[in-house]
Amino acid sequence: MFVFSSEQFAEAQKANLANLFALTNTAFDGFQKLAELNLQAARSSIAESQDNIQAALSGRDLRDVFTTQGTLTQPAADKALSYVRHVYEIASETQAELTKAVEAQYEQHNRRVQTFVDTFVKNAPAGSEAITALLKSTVAAANNTYESVQKASKQAAETVKSNFEASTAAASGAGSRRTAKAA
Repeated sequence: MFVFSSEQFAEAQKANLANLFALTNTAFDGFQKLAELNLQAARSSIAESQDNIQAALSGRDLRDVFTTQGTLTQPAADKALSYVRHVYEIASETQAELTKAVEAQYEQHNRRVQTFVDTFVKNAPAGSEAITALLKSTVAAANNTYESVQKASKQAAETVKSNFEASTAAASGAGSRRTAKAA
């Protein structure tokens, strides 16, 4: 006795492939955004380096060169922080999209498993109560484990986010204080 027909199996495989391609496309979108950010940062860095070198070489004496060099530190630090923020935003957006897709797939899979269990229990022969109880408890345990892992993952993501925000705020504040002292 097979619970699923070959058509149902084929549909499940098609759905799994569609989900795989959706996840792959989401990941590639994130990589593309990151590559574009890196190209933009490289292009900007080259242009700024050229301007900075020309400004340093246009100084009349060594003090002008050091003054010009000293004024470049804070903008470079701010740009580095901005770059890191953009990378973090891209990573966070991609992770959120992947999480949403995986959660939707899990919910769909969970419904299918529950349908399978219900069908199995309904069609189980007499005397198989222990097996059906074991099957039900296994599904419940798997759901509880998934929910625990999901909660822990969300807490870890929130911790990383708050630590990142605190670190960038501290770095930005420290850079501002250095610039004020230099002035």
